[in-house]
Amino acid sequence: MAADRPQSTAAPTATSRRRLLTVGALAPVLAGAGGGIASARARTPTGGGAGHALLEPVPTTTKDWTGVAKELGREGSVLRNVTYHTAFNRSDLHVISHGVRVTPGLALGSHVAFARYTDGSSMAMGDIVVTERELQAVTDAFHQHGIAQTAIHKHLLAHNPDIWWTHVHAHGKDPVAIARGLRAGLDQTATPPPETPPTDPVDLDTAGIDAALGIKGSSVDGIYKAAFIRAEKIVDGHLVLPPGLGATTAFVFQPLGGGRAALHGDCAVIAEEVDDVIGALRKGGISLVELHNHHLRDTPRLFFIHFWAVDDAVRIARALRRTVDVTNVIAPPPSERGPS
Repeated sequence: MAADRPQSTAAPTATSRRRLLTVGALAPVLAGAGGGIASARARTPTGGGAGHALLEPVPTTTKDWTGVAKELGREGSVLRNVTYHTAFNRSDLHVISHGVRVTPGLALGSHVAFARYTDGSSMAMGDIVVTERELQAVTDAFHQHGIAQTAIHKHLLAHNPDIWWTHVHAHGKDPVAIARGLRAGLDQTATPPPETPPTDPVDLDTAGIDAALGIKGSSVDGIYKAAFIRAEKIVDGHLVLPPGLGATTAFVFQPLGGGRAALHGDCAVIAEEVDDVIGALRKGGISLVELHNHHLRDTPRLFFIHFWAVDDAVRIARALRRTVDVTNVIAPPPSERGPS
């Protein structure tokens, strides 16, 4: 192969010299341009509130969100005196995962939440359940109306039909306009009108679940749910999130009969807690589904570990308690517990 190479090196040497001269001549220009770019980037506000004073959420009532409710097409409720929450259950879907018929209460509930801030602006974030066929049209509608998507991923192991979960975020002066954008995306799905939720008692040892987790859960939509909120202040960009909003650990139990339950949920964790939580889940025989983010600019950076199990509900709860013990979460006050 060496014999095939050109023997003369004169031309390459001359070319190399010309290149060096050209680069040398351009160096001051490139340096100036690079400095300009660096300066521009330094001035650009980033996550964690850079360039902005932190804004705190303010208390609201349902009357403050009348226009939002009208645009969304249904009434919501105020949680923890701050967050206006609206649910959109996908009762139209018939989803099977590992032999279990997944109910809307277990894992097929869309929701959006609004909060108002001291400067009069409003922020909305949510989690929307879409089929694979709906996903692209939903995405287009959100982006046409200024609704950002901060995550697109799965919350279940293998299931049929294919379902996706997309997290959304918006912030502005007009909450009604934000609600209109959210509605535009929801209108690209087959989400049905509100229905009367099941009122039958949940066929589970709820007292045993409560004792294992150390918290009083609640029955809603035919399931039993327990939730913990991050104890530290969570900031999204320059917005302080209301306690629990976008930062909740949730354990959801769907009764299967005989004290058994299908478990779905996620743990909100910081980076240093990830391995301990994964280890605790696997030690308890709980299957991992996803490890991902829900937000783009949160501080501290939160990760969400989704999981699945089918077993005796109290046994599952005892295993989940280990995840609570290794994370910085607290129980919300009893009067303020609800969907998150």
